[in-house]
Amino acid sequence: MHVAKSGLRVLGIAESYSGRERSTLAGVVMRKDLLIDGVAFAPVTVGGSDATDAVIRVFTGLAREDINLIMISGSVIAWYNIIDPVAVQEATGLPVIITTYEESEGLEEDIRRHFPGDVERLAAYRRLGERIPVRLHSGYALFIRPYGLSFKDAARLCNDFTREGKVPEPIRVARLIARGLVRSSRSTPDDHDR
Repeated sequence: MHVAKSGLRVLGIAESYSGRERSTLAGVVMRKDLLIDGVAFAPVTVGGSDATDAVIRVFTGLAREDINLIMISGSVIAWYNIIDPVAVQEATGLPVIITTYEESEGLEEDIRRHFPGDVERLAAYRRLGERIPVRLHSGYALFIRPYGLSFKDAARLCNDFTREGKVPEPIRVARLIARGLVRSSRSTPDDHDR
């Protein structure tokens, strides 16, 4: 992958809670010039263990061969449903960048409290490794976990795709679309007439 390539395409993935049992993932394909040329969705179980499969379904649902990279907003989504970025990388053949936006002490204690005895979930969280801070040109700090590409290339791509603030555009737009889909699914037919 040539990180300087102007036609480089990123699949940004973010979630929005749909309810107590399901959350919605949205994926947005965005070129480096911020042109959006693809959108896909997948449900994910709140508190489940299907987040990795849901991310892969978003990718395969697009049926695209021109995506160069996957950016995912968070590796622990839908109430401790943990994404395995290495499995995503292996299934898609693409590098993956997991982004988060605030400093954190970690989630081990929360996982132990909410899922006592769930050694697989705890092991999946530990395999994620440490987050690395990136200082963006906007002045904000972003925390990343890159898989399948160097930290230097991951940091450059995060900067290239962030116009303002600390959320890269493919993720920001995916989050907006996921929220919009969830809101529209909650509204009744009468709500549309108002």
